[in-house]
Amino acid sequence: MNTKLYIQSYCKIKNNTIFFNGNPVFKDTKAENLKDFLKSTYKHLGLKYGKFFKMDNLSKLAFLASEIIFKETKIDTENENVAIVFSNNASSLETDRKHQMSINDKDNYFPSPAIFVYTLPNIGIGEISIRHQLKSENAFFVFNKYNAEFHYNYEKSLIQTKKADAVLSGWVNVDDDTNYETFMYLVSKNGKLEHNKKQLNKLY
Repeated sequence: MNTKLYIQSYCKIKNNTIFFNGNPVFKDTKAENLKDFLKSTYKHLGLKYGKFFKMDNLSKLAFLASEIIFKETKIDTENENVAIVFSNNASSLETDRKHQMSINDKDNYFPSPAIFVYTLPNIGIGEISIRHQLKSENAFFVFNKYNAEFHYNYEKSLIQTKKADAVLSGWVNVDDDTNYETFMYLVSKNGKLEHNKKQLNKLY
């Protein structure tokens, strides 16, 4: 079976700027760090989701990009089976460092459970799934760099084998306050941009 698939929409976040379908939609020139930028983006989107502030930066980044895509694409996440497939090269390194620092502090040894829970990169997938009540296939992979060929094959397989109606996929990476990047997109049977390896590399 060779079902024609499309990149229905895509979102990129880098250098305190958000792009949707290739167009800049928000930029914060005053944000001094990633935490500030994520907070201003949350306010800009008009979100009301208190749990957001408990998340680590990786989860927040993934969460915000998914909010933009789901809102602008108007996909019915309650009735459509949307899978999630993310990847990065730093895993949950930023949070791992914070957790390790709390262990190393012999004078104030108290590892925080609130930090420890985010020492896995796929927790961000869980946050998105809870928010949108997704009960679908999901996976988080770690590569040296964005692997368009792997993503293309995995996304195509999920839809062609009817394990998903659509796939929210891409690269979500946070190393530190200045080294972060998101390239997230929605693959489905609807859209104008053909879903293929060349197109994914071009958009990335």
